[in-house]
Amino acid sequence: MNFALILLLLCAVTGALWAADRFYFSKLRAPEDKDPVWVEWGASFFPVILAVFFLRSFIAEPFKIPSGSMKPTLLVGDFILVNKYTYGIRLPVINKKVVELGVPERGDVIVFRYPPNPSLDYIKRVVGVPGDKVTYRNKRLSINGKEVETKQIEDFLETGLAYLPRYTEQLGKTSHEILIDPQSPPHVQAIVRYPYQNNCQYNMDGISCTVPPGNYFVMGDNRDNSQDSRYWGFVPDENIVGKAFFIWFNSSGEFKRIGSFH
Repeated sequence: MNFALILLLLCAVTGALWAADRFYFSKLRAPEDKDPVWVEWGASFFPVILAVFFLRSFIAEPFKIPSGSMKPTLLVGDFILVNKYTYGIRLPVINKKVVELGVPERGDVIVFRYPPNPSLDYIKRVVGVPGDKVTYRNKRLSINGKEVETKQIEDFLETGLAYLPRYTEQLGKTSHEILIDPQSPPHVQAIVRYPYQNNCQYNMDGISCTVPPGNYFVMGDNRDNSQDSRYWGFVPDENIVGKAFFIWFNSSGEFKRIGSFH
């Protein structure tokens, strides 16, 4: 469901009703007359819908985390806010950038339109920016020939069933946690054909890719349980929705998570 399009249509309809009443029909009514139903239930909602549309399109948009691919950073049931202007101002619905304000950096967590099916929104962490050579072999990440710094910390309890090794990882200025399942194979399976696929080399140890211009290489923090750029390719700049930065609610009752993540 394209919620932005629905809001735009509601703005257009209620705005037309508001304008018709404001500049024509209200002048025909006597001061003591009650507003007609179409004004009460149509035109009166226009300012509210317009405010929601503006905030959601240009300031911040809420999203719910649907899967565990970003554990331990983001959990299923987390509701997050996404900054819509960090990387530039985009026209709503068509997502076309009209003002450049910045670009994604390594370590940023971004929401984007899933390249194989742009009607779906995905959330992952930026690992490689245009021009980077990203290598992930034997579950070790290297960028431009330099291995990314990691440090093992206490294990993570996965859904009450098993413990997974947890590490801190330093990507640029961002330090975050990742999970690695030692039982999962290092090679990538079930690859989807994607643009610039010849920029990547696969073998039984993993993958190595050179990120093309205007694209980004993204991965989930739950490295062995994430469908990401290793499987379906790069994220074009025009698919990016914004930068995730804040947990404002958790539907699982873990209220201590509210306000965390940045």
